[in-house]
Amino acid sequence: MANVKGTEATTYDAIVVGTGISGGWAAMELCRAGLKTLVLERGRHVAHNDYPTANLDTWELPYNDQVPAAEKDAHYEKLQRKDYVLRQASKHFFVRDDEYPYTEKRRFDWVRGYQTGGRSLMWGRQCYRLSDLDFTANARDGIAIDWPIRYAELKPWYDHVSRFVGISGQAENLFQLPDGPYLPAMPLNCIEEQFQQRVQRSFPGRTVTPGRVAHLTAYDPEVHLGTRGNCQYRDRCIRGCPYGGYFASNSSTLPVADATGNLTLVNNAAVREVIYDADAGRATGVRVKLSESNEEVEYYSRGVIFLNASTLNTAAILLASTSPAQPNGLGNDNDQVGRNIMDHHHRIGASGSFAEYGDKIDKGRKPNGFYVPRFVNLGDRGSKKDYLRGFGYQGGASRDGWWRLVREAETTLGAELKERLLTPGAWNIGMTGFGETLSDPNNRVTLNRDLLDKDGLPTLIMDVAFGENERAMRDDMDTYAAEMLEAAGAKNVNVYREEAHPGFSIHEMGSARMGRDPKTSVLNRHNQVWNCPNLYITDGSAMTSAACVNPSLTYMALTARAVDHAVGELNRRNL
Repeated sequence: MANVKGTEATTYDAIVVGTGISGGWAAMELCRAGLKTLVLERGRHVAHNDYPTANLDTWELPYNDQVPAAEKDAHYEKLQRKDYVLRQASKHFFVRDDEYPYTEKRRFDWVRGYQTGGRSLMWGRQCYRLSDLDFTANARDGIAIDWPIRYAELKPWYDHVSRFVGISGQAENLFQLPDGPYLPAMPLNCIEEQFQQRVQRSFPGRTVTPGRVAHLTAYDPEVHLGTRGNCQYRDRCIRGCPYGGYFASNSSTLPVADATGNLTLVNNAAVREVIYDADAGRATGVRVKLSESNEEVEYYSRGVIFLNASTLNTAAILLASTSPAQPNGLGNDNDQVGRNIMDHHHRIGASGSFAEYGDKIDKGRKPNGFYVPRFVNLGDRGSKKDYLRGFGYQGGASRDGWWRLVREAETTLGAELKERLLTPGAWNIGMTGFGETLSDPNNRVTLNRDLLDKDGLPTLIMDVAFGENERAMRDDMDTYAAEMLEAAGAKNVNVYREEAHPGFSIHEMGSARMGRDPKTSVLNRHNQVWNCPNLYITDGSAMTSAACVNPSLTYMALTARAVDHAVGELNRRNL
C-alpha cells in the first residue's frame, strides 16, 4: 500500500479518528496547541448550516415527515426500532442498515451517524457529571474494576469544557450530581413547577431541577467560540441547528480548530486499522479506505493518535489492528477489547394529565424539561435497595397538541376546526427513567470478517444484554415515577414498561475501559493504551462504569484532559 503523495506529505503531528463530540474536542485542543492535525471522518462532509430540513414545517416534508414502510424495510431494518429518529426531517443523518450491517447474537439497537460532526448533530444534549458515588462504585460494590481517577481529578476539565460548551442549568448542591458553571436555566413551565414543588414537599430526598442542557441561553462571543448564537427555542435540534444554539462539533470545536490553520479534515475515510511499530512500541499511523475513490492509503503521525470513532467502532478498529506483535488486536493482549459493553436502560416511566392552569399557554418550543437525579442507594443519604446503583428521570410537561385535536374533530375543515386548534387541550407530564447498567465481561462485540460493510470493512457481532440487576431496578423505576406524578396532582396516571435492549439509549460505553492494571484494562489513567502510549482513546470506550447520567460531558472532559497530557508528554519527548 503506497501513498502517491509520498510519506512526508501524509505525515502529521497528530491524527484524530472521528469528528463527533469527543473527536471534535481532540481536534480543537490539538490544533490550539500548535500541532498539525489530520482528522479522519468516515462519512460525508456536513458543513455548519448544511441542514436541509432545519427550516421546514412538517407539512413541507414528504409523507408528513414519515418514512414509508417499504423504505424502512429496505434500508433501515434495525434503525426503525427507534422510530422517532427515523423521520424525513432527520433520516439523512443516520446510517442505513443495508449499507452498514451488523449481526446480533442478542438484540442490539445500534444508532449511528457517519458524517462530519457524527452524532453531535442529533444528540440529546443532556449534560451531567459523574460524582465520586460513580467513580468509587465498582470498588465499593466489588464489581468489575476500579476507575483509575476520582472526581477531583476530572473537575477542572469538567469546568473547562462546560464553559466552552455552554450548559444551561441550575445548581442544586447535590453530592451525587455535582454542579458546574451554568448559563441561566431554561425555566420550568407552570405544570413542571407544580410538579417540582409538590414532589419535593412529599419526598424530601428527591430533587426536581431543570434539565442541564448544552444550549446557549446567554451567548458570550468570547467564550462560546465557533459559529454560534442563542438557542431560539425551536425544538428541531435533531435536524441540525442553523443558529448554533446547541453544542455540536460542526458549529463549535471544528470551526475553532480550522481557524488555527492546523486542521486537515478528510471525509469518506474509513479507518481500517492502526499501524503499530513493535520495535518502537508505538503507533505510527493508520490505514484508510477512501470510499469515494476506492483508494487505500496510509497516513502517518510523528506524535500522537486519538481514536474517537465511537465506542463500538473504536473497538472494531482495535480488533482489526492485528500484527505479529499484536495478533489479537492492538491493546488486546488481555482479551479486554470489545468487552464490558454498557448502555443505560430506559423505556420505562409514567405519564399523567393535569386539570390546573387551563388558561396558560407556552410560548416557543422549549427543547428541554426537568430532571430528577438519582435518589436510591446513596449510602447513608438515601434508601438502600436490593439491587446495586440507581436511576434518574428525564421528563417534561406540555399541552395536548393539535394532532390530537384534529384526530378527535368531526370535521377537517371550517370554523369549528379552527376554533379547536386555537384552544389547547389538557396539560400532560411524561417522564422516563434512565438506569445504570453494570459492567459485565460477557457483554461484548467481536469482528465478523465474513460480513463486510459498503466500505469493505469487517462488521460487528453484538452479544450484549441487560442483566438481573437491571431487571430488578426496573421494578422501582415505573413505580416511583407514578407515585411522584400522583403526589403532584396528576390524574389518569399510566405507567409504561416497554421491552428494553442495549443500544436504544445511544449511550454505549466500555469497550476499551480505563483501569489501574494492564491485565484487566485497555487504557491507563491518562487514556493511553497500555502497550502503545502514543495512542489515546477518549470516547465512550474508556468508561469503566456507566453511572445513570448521560455520558457525553464526561467524554469531553476526558478528551480535554488527555490532550493536555499528550501535549505535555510530546514536549517532554516522552512520546
